[in-house]
Amino acid sequence: MAKKRVLITGAAGFLGSHLCDRFIKEGFHVVGMDNLITGDLKNIEHLFKLEQFEFYNHDVSTFIHVPGHLDYILHFASPASPIDYLKIPIQTLKVGSLGTHNCLGLARAKGARILVASTSEIYGDPMVHPQNEEYWGNVNPVGPRGVYDEAKRFQEAMTMAYHTFHGLETRIIRIFNTYGPRMRLNDGRALPAFIGQALRGEDLTVFGDGSQTRSFCYVDDLVEGIYRLLMSDYHMPVNIGNPDEISLKEFAEEIIALTGTKQEIVYKPLPVDDPKQRRPDITRAKELLGWSPKVNRKEGLKITYEYFKALKPEEWFKQPKEFVSR
Repeated sequence: MAKKRVLITGAAGFLGSHLCDRFIKEGFHVVGMDNLITGDLKNIEHLFKLEQFEFYNHDVSTFIHVPGHLDYILHFASPASPIDYLKIPIQTLKVGSLGTHNCLGLARAKGARILVASTSEIYGDPMVHPQNEEYWGNVNPVGPRGVYDEAKRFQEAMTMAYHTFHGLETRIIRIFNTYGPRMRLNDGRALPAFIGQALRGEDLTVFGDGSQTRSFCYVDDLVEGIYRLLMSDYHMPVNIGNPDEISLKEFAEEIIALTGTKQEIVYKPLPVDDPKQRRPDITRAKELLGWSPKVNRKEGLKITYEYFKALKPEEWFKQPKEFVSR
């Protein structure tokens, strides 16, 4: 029997690379695709020697051609951190709209089931806490974060349209803050930013007064939730995240204790439309998928810190890519 084949877009990114590992482990033939605008080949270089892995350096916003059959498509191509999507707003909008349209069209042509990666950002700066899947969100479409938030909201709408109009098998996952090895240190998100500052001997930067909250899910738990949702028969959105909520001030203090840095916390103005609270209601994931996170934050942070600490020191100081938005 031929191996089942899965296309993973954004394969060289943080989450995409972990998904490649998981599907290889499950016995799939994995087709990875990434234009490397924010992804990095070093995340998947260990897979290049495998017969059951192939890679295409390609932008899904233009078109997608994959020879042979496909059983599944996981659409994870998108800038996912503020430092990226604020620098390349147009590519961010394109991959969420044109890229999603191309992936859905390919899924229809191949008779494949498709899972699209949405985000907790579709809830915006939420008026409901914790956030459940029935909440429609509080998003500023013309604010600086709108390029990401609205791209993902459009992505969900397009996916549902293909499901209802074409009968396509679709899955939608709403991902809350996730962390683990292969994150980029300087991508603007709190966890790698704090650890990077600690490694460089810099003060830790907290925006606002630090009372805003986040909930951090370890990457292995997220990948398990993604896999279970893909293999389920449920087509409506599902939150996957860790409901263990913490303020960013407390989180910075945890990172200081973990890394042993002597640096202090400094406070800067809160960015426009920065959400003040973020915590998933995972009732649906528990009931439908039998899923809940297993890795506690102390354990996950230790693994993640060891990964970053083992990088060459020049990686600690590496600046984010400069982009041209087109």
